[in-house]
Amino acid sequence: MPLQLCVAPLRTTFARSLSPCTRLSLFKRNRIPSTSAFAATFHVSIRKMATHNTNTSLYKLNHTMLRVKDPRASVQYYGDHFGMKLIRQMDFPEAKFSLYFLALDSPNADGHGKTWTDREGILELTHNHGTESDPNYQINNGNGEQFKDIAFTVDNLHQTCANLEASGVRFQKRLNEGRSNAIAFALDPDGYWVELLSLPAAATTNAQPNKESFRFNHTMLRVRNPEHSLQFYRSVLGMSLLRVHEVPEANFNLYYLAYRRAAKEHEDHEALSQREGILQLTWNYGTEIDGDFKGYHNGNDQPQGFGHICISVDDLDEACSRFEDLQVNWKKRLTDGRMKNVAFILDPDGYWVEYASPKSTKVPHSS
Repeated sequence: MPLQLCVAPLRTTFARSLSPCTRLSLFKRNRIPSTSAFAATFHVSIRKMATHNTNTSLYKLNHTMLRVKDPRASVQYYGDHFGMKLIRQMDFPEAKFSLYFLALDSPNADGHGKTWTDREGILELTHNHGTESDPNYQINNGNGEQFKDIAFTVDNLHQTCANLEASGVRFQKRLNEGRSNAIAFALDPDGYWVELLSLPAAATTNAQPNKESFRFNHTMLRVRNPEHSLQFYRSVLGMSLLRVHEVPEANFNLYYLAYRRAAKEHEDHEALSQREGILQLTWNYGTEIDGDFKGYHNGNDQPQGFGHICISVDDLDEACSRFEDLQVNWKKRLTDGRMKNVAFILDPDGYWVEYASPKSTKVPHSS
């Protein structure tokens, strides 16, 4: 059978995974890849990926890294207000930085009892020594240009917000402000936006919020071109597109991706709210065709803030070999630099994606 006929259903599946509004918009601009283009892509992928002993269905969105000014303030903030625990700390005095790994770790947590590299929903805080006493040091919280927020789903959203405000937490948006009364944005000590969403009604019966039921639900990144980003995160990273939420009145769409847990590819809103390890991509209409748009700040150029997301894989060497065959853009190969057990690739917008193995331990890297 001709290869074009073999991959035609794959092209159709890609198109159908998009909502009608998005699909129509992309078709009008001839942005849905042709069958021949899919054929060329999948011919290379099928021929080469079959030789690699790595299974993307075992991958996990392990952590999101944020730089912080004062780790004591940040660790206390996420612990006191969201129930996160410091599950690992790594200090590198010779390189003058420390890493703090926070996670929800109650007996009810998805990752409880697992090694820190074999779970989802971790927040990695990077502290460059001395910033806490430097009056001129400022964090780029990302809401001018790129990264927008991290999000927690909580039980009793209204009481959670009331407790935060009573504790002196600042808000970017309260529940009664703006167009939506179902979303709030708190501010952490560095000004990062912390989105607050409600767990399903069945999980919100407590008079006082139960932090053991909280979930570090997702990390949001802005993207310029949804076609390019969806193809990268699905075909290269192996994620599934679980939900698309269109907001045409505000000229943006949201795409929710994660490593699929259930047999079905799409999960309903309630199921998504109760899990961790989700990546939310936000597309503002028109950026993909705006010749004057310079792209989003990746968080690692100055001024710095957001650093990267990290994927935990089953076999790091095999995963990197697969990436070589897929001709990804590398920030750091395994053989580069001092650290030989992590790699970084770049997504279409230049965001860093770290790859690590559950068997590996981090060593110093550029902060």
